[in-house]
Amino acid sequence: MKHSIGSYPRVRVQDDGRQVVSQAGSVLLVETVRKTGLDQAISTALAPWRKPRAVHDPGKIHRDLALAVALGGDCLADVAMLRAEPAVFGPVASDPTVSRLTDALAASGEKALQTIRSARSEVRDPVWSLAGENAPDADGQVTVDLDGILVIAHSDKEDAAATWKKTYGHHPLTAFVDHGPGGTGEPIAALLRPGNAGSNTAADHITTAQLALAQMPKRYRRGRQTLIRTDSAGGTHDFVSWLAKQGRWLSYSVGMTVTEAIHEHVLKIPAPAWTAAVETDGEVRDGAWVSELTGKLLDGWPKGMRLIVRKERPHPGAQLRITDADGKRITCFATNTPDRPIAELELRHRLRARAEDRIRAARATALRNLPLHTTAQNKVWLQIVQIALDLLAWMPMLALTGTARLWEPRRLRLRLFTAAGQLVTTGRRRILRLARHWPWTRHITAALDRLVLLPKPG
Repeated sequence: MKHSIGSYPRVRVQDDGRQVVSQAGSVLLVETVRKTGLDQAISTALAPWRKPRAVHDPGKIHRDLALAVALGGDCLADVAMLRAEPAVFGPVASDPTVSRLTDALAASGEKALQTIRSARSEVRDPVWSLAGENAPDADGQVTVDLDGILVIAHSDKEDAAATWKKTYGHHPLTAFVDHGPGGTGEPIAALLRPGNAGSNTAADHITTAQLALAQMPKRYRRGRQTLIRTDSAGGTHDFVSWLAKQGRWLSYSVGMTVTEAIHEHVLKIPAPAWTAAVETDGEVRDGAWVSELTGKLLDGWPKGMRLIVRKERPHPGAQLRITDADGKRITCFATNTPDRPIAELELRHRLRARAEDRIRAARATALRNLPLHTTAQNKVWLQIVQIALDLLAWMPMLALTGTARLWEPRRLRLRLFTAAGQLVTTGRRRILRLARHWPWTRHITAALDRLVLLPKPG
């Protein structure tokens, strides 16, 4: 007898289930909030915005919005996901209360934004200490990647404008701390800009870098142990000079536009002066070479700057540019790191491409569009998104191991957060039972065990 395997099983649906919890895996994020001290920090920071006789804590409302975004929400109303599960998330404010708080924070302008930023900065140092060898500063250096994001607007929002890609929307400039090959990354700054903001505006890069440094532990706010990486948008005299200013002494690795002068020098480089580029495993990168440029090209730039150029065979079908030479794609970057092989420095700069992964994660976490109308409101929304991304970076860093630490938000939601459970009350304890057959239940329980073992904040 043959049995069909091409159809789905038929089930009867009833709406009388009790003690069933959807999004049960989100207890990972709730426990991360608790163990990092983010709940106390945000509540203390937003206490001035609590009105007399108010029932809901403004800090709890703001955190609930961030949790909703981390779970896949993309507007204020999606906080309803949390309101539907009071056993996991506690009391959640109504939509009008959420909107009023957002408007109040927007009306306060820079004061509210700075307050939220300070709370996040206060928590970040202890979180890195808890992470130990998984922290982004475990090797004594912190890498910060600056990059722009195009956010499309489908309606006429304040400051929305035509972008350089001939779309319409906004062009925020962001900064992410790179967690290295064994992790992902966390946002530490986001500067909301109109869609027509220039890509290589030095003033915007300086402002974003200042916001990023303010988020870091104090020991990393100046000195060579902090590396700032950008693409060619950051390769301006003003920005590089700001990074290298005496007393700031930041390390940098910034892309440079291949000018006509650079192109002429590249054509004059003798064959023996080219060094084979390398891959992350130390092997030679096929069809790629690097060399260092010196001489008059460095006139007018900060002392100690090194100019490194790479030529590489383009992938099949790639369109060559007029500045390319001998059928090879030419790229260039500047750094002030001395006494290191240029192939190693070129590999370090090439790893800046990991910022594209962070941007993809941000787009998947409510940054595909800005849901509110005014710029002030959307600046508050940008802070909510950053807190959500913080949690999505801190939870794997503190609680997950192996390849699970590399999971991006979409995969975390599909495998961990959406797991269903049954809430059982016995005595004075509440137990959340997860489905034994769910393939990633052990990831959830093991991660919760690691979070529980962490010391209480403060």
